[in-house]
Formats: sequence, C-alpha cells, structure tokens
Amino acid sequence: MTVQVEYTEDLQMIMESARDFAENYIRPHVMEWDETQHFPVDVFRKMGEYGFMGILVPEIYGGAGLGYQEYITILEEISKVCGSIGLSVAAHNSLCTNHILSFATEEQKHQYLPKLASGQWIGAWGLTEPNTGSDAGRMKCVAERDGDYYVLNGAKNFITHGISGDVAVVIARTGELLDSHGMTAFVIERGTPGFKAGKKENKLGMRASETAEMIFENCRVHKSQILGEEGEGFVQALKILDGGRISIAALSLGIAKGAYEAARKYSKERQQFGKPISSFQAISFKLADMATKIEASELLTRKAGNLKDKGERVTKISAMAKYYASETAVEVANEGIQIHGGYGYIKDFPAEKFYRDAKLCTIGEGTSEIQKLVISRQILKD
Repeated sequence: MTVQVEYTEDLQMIMESARDFAENYIRPHVMEWDETQHFPVDVFRKMGEYGFMGILVPEIYGGAGLGYQEYITILEEISKVCGSIGLSVAAHNSLCTNHILSFATEEQKHQYLPKLASGQWIGAWGLTEPNTGSDAGRMKCVAERDGDYYVLNGAKNFITHGISGDVAVVIARTGELLDSHGMTAFVIERGTPGFKAGKKENKLGMRASETAEMIFENCRVHKSQILGEEGEGFVQALKILDGGRISIAALSLGIAKGAYEAARKYSKERQQFGKPISSFQAISFKLADMATKIEASELLTRKAGNLKDKGERVTKISAMAKYYASETAVEVANEGIQIHGGYGYIKDFPAEKFYRDAKLCTIGEGTSEIQKLVISRQILKD
C-alpha cells in the first residue's frame, strides 16, 4: 500500500490556503494569546469561512466535503504556527462534529452540522471526568430516565471548549457501572437549564485552547437529543477516538515541523567559532534525527488517513501514528531548545512554546501508554 501523499493541485491549494490563514490571522497574535490564555473565538468564526471548521462534513450539511489527507494537511499547517489553535480545530472537527456526523439522525445532522461547519457554533465533546480518564467505564456522570427526558447529574473535565462551546456531545452513564453498553451519547446545547461551565484550567501549554469543566445539575435532556441508541455511547466514543487519534498525530506532526524548522533556521544563522553552528556534527546530527522521525511520523499519519478515507479499520494504525508522532513532537521540541541554547529558553524565540505545547499530544485522546495497550492488543489479536 502506498502511503506517501501526492500533492495534487487541489491539495497544494488547500495547503497554501491553510498556510496563508495561519500566517495572516494566527502568527501575529501567538504569544499574546498564549500569555493571556485568550481563546480567540473570532478566529474560529473566520476559519469557518475557509471551510476549516467542517473539513470532513459533506457539502449537503454545509461542510467542505474533504477527506483525511486534506484534514491532516490543514491541521499540520495551522499547528506549525500555533499548537493551541491546531488543538481546537482538531477537537471541534474530529470529536464533536464528527460524532454528530457519524451517529446522528438526518434531522439532527441538518440541525447541528451547518452551524458547526460554518464556525457559527463551536463544538465540545465530553467523555473524561475528574476520576475517570483512561478508565472511562467507571464514569459517574449519570443520566436517569424520566418519561421522555433524561436527567443528567455529574461533571466532565479537561474539556476543550468547555466554556465557549455552543453545543456539546456528552457521554453519560445510563446503565450499570463498567457496562460497555451502559453509556449513552447526548447532544446538548449551551443554555439548556442545568448545563453550565466550571473551572477553566491554567495549563503548561496549549494555553490559547480553552480547557474547562462542564457541569450538569438536574439537566433535563429530551430523548430526541440521544445520538444513535441508548447504551451505544461508549462504543461510539471508541470509534470517534480512532479517528481522533489521526487528528492528534497531525497536530503533533505540525508542532514537530514547526519546532524543527525554527531550529534549522536558527542553526544556519547562529555563529560560533567563526561559522554557523549547523556546520558542527553535534548539531547537524540532531537535525538529521529530527528530520527522519518527522518523515516517519508523516508516513504513519498519512497511512492512517488513507485507510480512514477508504472506510477501513484504523484502530491499530491510528494508535501507532498518534503514539509515534506525539513522542516525536516532544523529542523534536526538546532538541529544538537545545539547538537554540539559552535563546531556546526565552519567549523571544518560538522554541519554548513548541516545547510546552508538544507535551499534551502524548496525553490527550489517550496517553502514550494507552496507545501501546491498544497497539499490543491489536497485534496479538491479529
């Protein structure tokens, strides 16, 4: 199977569009947003005009109708400039919007997807809870049936767009603890009584991407807001995470490339002992390792996207892509700081932000340890 992406004229245009958007609308504000933890909602509205908020959504629902190669390309270009914005684009597209696209009724799709794809609405997705990260089967957010309604009580945390999201897909327990068919997915609009935002997290990196609690206190949700059938929520979530891991791989790839390009540029400009530091083997070998691992990460990520576009199973390869690309992003960002030396540690240069942003990629949407668990189960089962 070929995995190298061919940059067709269309894909080249999409790459240039995403690159131009990032340069014009994101780069001038990167450090300001990072320092103030500002989530730039207006930029996401603008991205909707470019088709970046409904990349995978068919045109019939107001989306761009593109595939995963285009999606990976857009995410990569944005994340080269700012991982925070890349993370929010990934969460909006691959989690909330894609869950609705994958499991909603036609009526629900027409109700929500045009608003999400246009950037009019920003989406959130709630699975994680304070005491149930990787162990999602023990979730305590409960939805109890009351006639034609469900009453939700509990909290979700580490939720991207937990405050600013206009609509959220929320997984809540409707059955017994540890029952994989005891959880149900609901789509809940902001403003629904009993649904409120909680604490905004003060993070190491990805600071311009909003992360917060979502709290439910006797929140009444009509049965028409269920996605799919009652009891299917957890199984749906696992399928969404398969695709979501391609998103985090693409995000990681962009951060790694941004960090690498900054380090390579600096190494050719910085003079020591009368010549550029790139001429020293200690530095050039670092760059060689960085470039090689980025190339391998891209091949894995593109292969996962290729399989996804074909409708084939991606559980193993998306976990491999996410695991390898995220660890590569951390390693490349770390070496990027080393190449910059003292300047890598100060905020006048981009190296330190790539370093801070990269780490989340090894944690979000399943830690590296969980990816290895997924991969090992798949290869032993095969």
